[in-house]
Amino acid sequence: MSDGAQPSGRGPSLHTLSVGTAGPRVAFLHGLFGQGRNWSQIAKALAGPGGDGARSTLVDLPDHGRSPWTEEFSFTAYADAVAATLRGIDADARWMVVGHSLGGKTAMLLALRHPELVARLVVVDIAPKSYGSLDRFSGYIAEMERLPLDDLTSRGDAEARFEEPNRGVKAFLMQNLRRDGDTWHWQANLGLFSADAAKGTGSVIAGWPDAAADLAPYDGPVLWIAGSESEYIRDEDLPAMQALFPKVRQLTVKGASHWVHTDAPEVVVEALRRFVRPLAETS
Repeated sequence: MSDGAQPSGRGPSLHTLSVGTAGPRVAFLHGLFGQGRNWSQIAKALAGPGGDGARSTLVDLPDHGRSPWTEEFSFTAYADAVAATLRGIDADARWMVVGHSLGGKTAMLLALRHPELVARLVVVDIAPKSYGSLDRFSGYIAEMERLPLDDLTSRGDAEARFEEPNRGVKAFLMQNLRRDGDTWHWQANLGLFSADAAKGTGSVIAGWPDAAADLAPYDGPVLWIAGSESEYIRDEDLPAMQALFPKVRQLTVKGASHWVHTDAPEVVVEALRRFVRPLAETS
C-alpha cells in the first residue's frame, strides 16, 4: 500500500491496518467520511524508525472504508464493534485509544462501556455533547449525492465534476469514491448519513447518547486535544468532560483547526509519544 501501512485483516467485524511491530497497543479512530489510513503518518511517526515504538491499529469505523455498513447509526454499536475488533486482535491487551471527531465520541463511549480495554484515552477536538445537527456536513453530503456515478469515465472526470473548492476537503471526501470495473460507488454509507442529516437537530451522529450518563466514569488518564481555531470544544464543555473523565487534561494546539492532526502533525505526534510512554515503560 502506498501509505506504508500493512493490512491486518477484518478481525471479527471491522477492517483495520497495522503500523509498527512492537510496543504498546494503540488504536486510531477517524472522523465522519474518514478512514483508518488517515492516521497512517501519525502512526508511522509513533512507531519510530525501527517500528517498535508502538503498535498501532488503524480502524475503519462501521459505514466507512472497507468495514461493513449498518442500517441504523448508533454510537453504542460503533463502540461495541471497535471493542470486538480490538479483542480479536489481542485479547489480553489494554489499548491507548485515539479518536477524532466522530471517532472521538466513539472512543469516549468505548472507554465508558469497555474500561478494561482502554489503558489511556485521547480525544481529538470533540466534546461529549450534542452539536445539534450535521449542518457542517450537509453541503458535502449533497455534493456527493449530486455526482453522477453512472456517467463517470475516470477519476479525473469525477474530480472535475466534484465542485468543492477547498482542495483539502475535496481530496478527503473523494477518497471515499471507488471503482469496481466500469461502475463507481461511494465507500462510505452515504445514504445513512444523508438520512441522519435530514433529521436536522434530531441528528444522531451530531448528538451524544443519553445512556452515557448512566455509565460509571472512566478513571484512566485522558488527553483532550483541541484546535485553537476550532469551535468544537468550548470552555463550558469542561464540566461535562470532567464528570465522565475525571483524570482529563487538555492540550490546545495553536493555529490548528478541527483537523488538528492534519494541521499540526508534529505537535500531535509529540503529545502522543509522551502520553503513551508510561505504557511502554510497563510493557
